[in-house]
Amino acid sequence: MGLQRTARGRQIMRLMLELDRPIPPISDDELEQEVRDNYRWNFTVNLIDGAAFWFGLSFISATTILPLFVSKLTTAPFWIALLAVLSTASWYLPQLFTAGVTERLPRKKPVVINVGFFTERLPIWLLPVAALMAPSQPTLALLLFFFAYAWHGFGAGMIAPAWSDMIARIFPIDRRGWFFGFSSFVGTGLGALGAVASGWMLANFPYPQNFAYTFLVAAVAITLSWVSLALAREPVQPLPDHVRQQSRQSWQKIRTILRRDHNFSVFLGSRLLSNLGRMGAGFLTVAAIQQWQVSDASVGIYTAALLIGQTLGNLLAGVIADRRGHKFTLELAQWASILTFGMAWLAPHPDWYYAIFFLMGIVNGIAIVSGVLIVMEFSKPEDRPTYIGLGNTMTGVGGAIAPIIGGFLAVYSYDWLFLASTLLSAATLLLLIFVMKEPRLHKQVELGEIGR
Repeated sequence: MGLQRTARGRQIMRLMLELDRPIPPISDDELEQEVRDNYRWNFTVNLIDGAAFWFGLSFISATTILPLFVSKLTTAPFWIALLAVLSTASWYLPQLFTAGVTERLPRKKPVVINVGFFTERLPIWLLPVAALMAPSQPTLALLLFFFAYAWHGFGAGMIAPAWSDMIARIFPIDRRGWFFGFSSFVGTGLGALGAVASGWMLANFPYPQNFAYTFLVAAVAITLSWVSLALAREPVQPLPDHVRQQSRQSWQKIRTILRRDHNFSVFLGSRLLSNLGRMGAGFLTVAAIQQWQVSDASVGIYTAALLIGQTLGNLLAGVIADRRGHKFTLELAQWASILTFGMAWLAPHPDWYYAIFFLMGIVNGIAIVSGVLIVMEFSKPEDRPTYIGLGNTMTGVGGAIAPIIGGFLAVYSYDWLFLASTLLSAATLLLLIFVMKEPRLHKQVELGEIGR
């Protein structure tokens, strides 16, 4: 019976991944023509996907809305720290472990759509249920909320390499930047409008209906984004032999990179340190509530300020980095981080938090663009997937450790927490300026033969 269930499970997985579908022969020229023929269609459906997804995420912002909801259920800093851990680490950590498997799949879209529906989209529908349970069963509501949010986060991280590869396949390299820039602008702009709407809902409906409605809007929007993404047209091409490497060789390659590429190791250290410097980010909303008794509606405006700042950060990174490099824009992000937590440490009035969240948005916006794209400049094209997976996983490690440390500091004092974040952000800035070299001007490391 057990063997039958295992065989049935494998068959279901093969069907979901479409592994038994034939791969039609296609030349490189035919593949390029197919990509360009479908460009407008794929641009449209992916733009709708991004816009709906960002709009939905604004109703479950991990920096503002979700900490507010958790604070209604418990005052223990542990849960706020856990939320901050999940909001970052759950998406980044699984990528290094699923990237190798993803590389060996001829089609990426089935992972994103068929698997992603259950791992990433479906859990969001449990959040409104948790909100409605909150008054009568707060402990159970808290556990259900974290179960659903962790399910969503790790599920999204598992399919992230497949989504990234699918996007790279369906957009020509000379138009990929325009798509990311424009879709980010539209999505973040709609997210800012969603933040205002969520603030209105939180203020005008009684608890817990206000959170139930807010989470419901998020679930509907994120599901609609999945429907649009399912319409994308992915070109399929037989896999080259070199992607069929063994997992042992992949881990040996990682060790080789860490041993030989000093500049990339310095970058990884700066990324870990910068995440530690942002340990206070998940506690900004709770600090404003506990220290200044700000209203739920104000938290919605905080989300809008955060997303407006993020839009500006995206634009800054996209425009300035083309001329000065992503190292320079990451340095700008650290200046903004120092101002963010320095203001939170010294804030004499709750109105300061509008500027604080705006600056935090700039940090996030630059990190989204430059923090991802700079990794691609350290390596040769054939080594790029491993570099990307290693860089993103290091971000996840930092994102997991930082809120835990921040939670311990928050038990004693938010002032100590924000001061520590300020000092660590300053340390990261010094590391970027004086130790790390601009990867565009630094010779790329020859890794040589791996595993032979």
